[in-house]
Amino acid sequence: MAKVALLDLLVEPPAAVHRMRGELGPDEGAAQYERELGETRFDLLLLGIGSDGHAASLYPGQPSLDETERRVIGVEAKLEPFVDRITLTLPALCASREVLFLVAGADKADAVAHAFRGEPSRDTPASLIRSVEGTTTVVLDPAAAAKL
Repeated sequence: MAKVALLDLLVEPPAAVHRMRGELGPDEGAAQYERELGETRFDLLLLGIGSDGHAASLYPGQPSLDETERRVIGVEAKLEPFVDRITLTLPALCASREVLFLVAGADKADAVAHAFRGEPSRDTPASLIRSVEGTTTVVLDPAAAAKL
């Protein structure tokens, strides 16, 4: 979806795009992606937010939020569709030079308020994702921003 909607439209393609291979399953897919990334630091990380405050596939209150050694892990889906997931960990996400949240819809308004108005919390994983050395930008439609 990102390839068709964004990457295919660029005049100059990015130097590298790293696709997670979820079809390999959560364990093998995560291990393969970690090997592929090596020490790669992302220039741009584009994220959304779920209505429960999750981002990437880091869900509220889950042990995956505590992972600090690995950059990529397999996780269990907590929302539909209930399919195996691969996600970057918080340290890998926060190492990105630019973190861009793009959020639309009234169903996200509570999660947006918790993520960007309140204190960081394991109850709202998106609130824990901020670029450590770069920029974090949030782009909201009026409905998603309604409770800020």
